[in-house]
Amino acid sequence: MPIAKVNGVEVEFEPGMTVLQVAERAGEEIPRFCYHERLSIAGNCRMCLVEVKPGPPKPQASCALPAAEGQEIFTNTPMVKKAREGVMEFLLINHPLDCPICDQGGECDLQDQAMGYGRDGSRYQENKRAVEEKYMGPTIKTIMTRCIQCTRCVRFVSEVAGTPEIGMIARGEDAEITTYLEHALTSELSGNVNDLCPVGALTHRPWAFNYRPWELSKTETIDVMDAMGANIRADSRGPEVMRVLPRTNDAINEEWLSDKSRYAVDGLMRQRLDRPYVRVGGKLKEATWAEALGAVADVLHGVAPERIGVIAGDLQDAESMKAAMDLFRSMGVKNIDCRQDGAAIGGGARGGYLFNTTIAGIEQADAILMIGANPRLEAPLLNARIRKSWLWGNLKVGVIGERVELTYPYEYLGFGPATLKAASRNAFAEVMKNAKAPAVIVGMGALARPDGGAILKQAADLAAKFGVIREGWNGFNVLHTAAARVGGLDMGFLPGEGGLSAPEIVAAAGRGELDAVVLLGADEIDTSALGKAFVTYIGTHGDAGAHRADVVLPGAAYTEKPGIYVNTEGRVQIAERVVFPKGEAKEDWAILRALSERLGKTLPYDTLADLRHALINDHPTFGQVDYVVGPATGLDLGKLGGKGDIADEPFASPVRDFYLTNPIARASVTMAECSAIRSKAPALAAE
Repeated sequence: MPIAKVNGVEVEFEPGMTVLQVAERAGEEIPRFCYHERLSIAGNCRMCLVEVKPGPPKPQASCALPAAEGQEIFTNTPMVKKAREGVMEFLLINHPLDCPICDQGGECDLQDQAMGYGRDGSRYQENKRAVEEKYMGPTIKTIMTRCIQCTRCVRFVSEVAGTPEIGMIARGEDAEITTYLEHALTSELSGNVNDLCPVGALTHRPWAFNYRPWELSKTETIDVMDAMGANIRADSRGPEVMRVLPRTNDAINEEWLSDKSRYAVDGLMRQRLDRPYVRVGGKLKEATWAEALGAVADVLHGVAPERIGVIAGDLQDAESMKAAMDLFRSMGVKNIDCRQDGAAIGGGARGGYLFNTTIAGIEQADAILMIGANPRLEAPLLNARIRKSWLWGNLKVGVIGERVELTYPYEYLGFGPATLKAASRNAFAEVMKNAKAPAVIVGMGALARPDGGAILKQAADLAAKFGVIREGWNGFNVLHTAAARVGGLDMGFLPGEGGLSAPEIVAAAGRGELDAVVLLGADEIDTSALGKAFVTYIGTHGDAGAHRADVVLPGAAYTEKPGIYVNTEGRVQIAERVVFPKGEAKEDWAILRALSERLGKTLPYDTLADLRHALINDHPTFGQVDYVVGPATGLDLGKLGGKGDIADEPFASPVRDFYLTNPIARASVTMAECSAIRSKAPALAAE
């Protein structure tokens, strides 16, 4: 490896590194505004000036200067100090210096670097320029007079988000960052530009003037808005979660976060269930916990096990599903299911329902066939990974399903099962067969339908013909949309022998064949079709399930309880409690533990630690925290799926509105605004 000297200390570095990266490898801090590790190099701000020998006797921008063997790099000479002070003075010439009213205050790179590298005064006497504010949508608040034209936001939307809607116009003193037509950004990742902005020009509109960062308690936890399991930090003040920010995890979300994961948190305080309710005379009336649990127990005591159904929702933690499964199976109930959308997966090899390439590993694929999947809406962070692979590599993508607006070009093959059946004979088949690392992504649009089992078999057979499983590579992937799904499948939260699936439970209840249905946070089913069945709802919001329920038992949201979640690639992660449950609400597992006493089937654990011990004992996978199997090649594709007739209906993603997919998001004012704007302004086509 080549060697350079940084302030007299020899440092080895990899070929292709910049002077800035070599200096940081040596432990030297280099100030910067425009440079970002995950974006292309712009060299706009000139704050990263250093002195380099051999070379001209002048400061040079280290972010754009390639490192070379034998270079001597100096970061603390009088020349460098004077140059940085001059650059900072120029940057502050037009900055309004309104830190006391700026939402970036306390977290501002400009503040920090002005203190560390700036002068103690300015020689600029002229009037400062002012810039009109721009409208960029409900997630971005703009005060463009503060902008220093670093272009981080421009590069992010162009390179990572794939919706090039921000750019710079004019020149010199008249230069401005704008959205050209001043319309809302259409990217599902738009909030990341607020994180990237090193000054207060772009800040989070939903949180404007609500807090100061030093007032907040910070908790590292896991996002549950989709099946990616993005790592987040939830900041709270008192009983309220004030904001959610991404944590860096290169294996999952890098340092990005979707707008729903970030801004739906205002829904945690709205339409909450904070006390039990019992339906009396056709209306829900407030009740005590003893009355509500007694009402449920009285009904379930008198109902045969085969006439009870249990459905778990998309946001459930593994502990609550384990408690529900243990309780109702001890009663002899076989009609239990965690797949409220009716997806035909589970019950076989674990690799048959996982994203086997892993989220980070999809970047290695050079050919991807998507079947009934729309990753832009179902998993925006995965979609960004695929775009990254297309942008910097030679990835080719084929799509069977809806003709959707992705952020990269693709070959549209057809809309449904007929195309899938003939996919081994079309032109894209040759691309897949000749690829070094081919991948198939099967989405819920193909599996969450009555013929999903037969579709899965057809997709698996096609993947086998393409040779997606080979030495060191497993390109067969199932893309989930629900945070609870893989955890439920891992523990077997599925119908017992002769039991009914979630859609069958709903249909049977509508026909009067079930007398009682327990909804564990299940709001995405057709609750109006449950007929006269007695419905018990354990959940957090006054959504569809609570409106139909005969008894409402208020549960804790994902920020109000510790819980285990398993993401789409099979990675076990632990979410932490950020705030306590609202009002009289309890953690879901504790509600089920209390109910089990009333039913005479007392569960054998009194604490969360005991419950987790039982969960890991029964299903050791849950003890492998932050571990992912990766591209295991032992999966037999021939055993996946089932038989049956296939309808020639087009594959359609279950996510029709990205912003309103669960009770928390539907209670969010910000998500409602985003949904309304997005419905009027469809996304730009990929370039």
